[in-house]
Amino acid sequence: MKLEVKKAIFPIAGLGTRFLPLSKTLSKEMIPLVDRPLVHYSVKEAYDSGIKEIQFVTRPKQKEVLEYFSRNKKLEDFLTEKGKKKELELLRSLDVFDIDFSAAIQKKPAGDANAIYQSKNFVGKDPCAVFFCDDVIYSDEPGLLQLNEVFKNCQCPVLGLKRLPKEKLHSYGVVEGDKIANGFYKVKKVIQKPKNGETDSDLAVMGRMILTPDVFDYIEKHKKLLQKDFSIVQVLGMMADEGRPVYGYEIKGDWLECGSRSSWLKSFLHLLLNDSEFGPEAKEFLKNVKF
Repeated sequence: MKLEVKKAIFPIAGLGTRFLPLSKTLSKEMIPLVDRPLVHYSVKEAYDSGIKEIQFVTRPKQKEVLEYFSRNKKLEDFLTEKGKKKELELLRSLDVFDIDFSAAIQKKPAGDANAIYQSKNFVGKDPCAVFFCDDVIYSDEPGLLQLNEVFKNCQCPVLGLKRLPKEKLHSYGVVEGDKIANGFYKVKKVIQKPKNGETDSDLAVMGRMILTPDVFDYIEKHKKLLQKDFSIVQVLGMMADEGRPVYGYEIKGDWLECGSRSSWLKSFLHLLLNDSEFGPEAKEFLKNVKF
């Protein structure tokens, strides 16, 4: 029987130091992108891709994200009493995400492989998706849904990929692989933040992937992956080096990065100008701005 992905892990325990001083009091995933927080976009993508369960991997006392997706009856009652129908409608729109939310704790920063491993019991024997919320995919077909269609056939770990200009690759994990079909590759090697000339590939790893339970078994077997600052992309690269099947797929759509202040501001502007409610007014405003 071919499995489909119904669970997702959101590793959000990072301190978001690239967003200081804003991230001193606000988790990076709650930083606004137009009129909603970053995490909202990833959860919507997960929901639109058929995900039924999400586990956030958080640091101790990090509660903002779970509170955001929890119902606030006191606030609803206040809005009802004041006749604020539009605001009440916006608040209740979060209820359409028919997803079971839970949390696991990463006690101290130790890399995202360690963070994802904290959800081993949540995953069990099922495949699972991984979302990094500082990557927003702007597309007609949800990014994870595209990966899930590939996973149905290969039933092995799948990395989301995007072609980037060579001069940008030094900041990413880059995949070398054999092309199987249009946009679909069997991964041979993953090079983390390659130096100039280190690879001919231009396939960068995005913040979307599908893992299988054997990935967690592999991490458990190699304890060093839990003790150092290893990324899950490095783990999958190690597995590919050993001949284990790992695949990659070029996700269709715009990759809006929000991992740094500059990339976040560019993505903010992109979504603002394309927003059906705010876009027309923003474009009109920019026409009159003197640069």
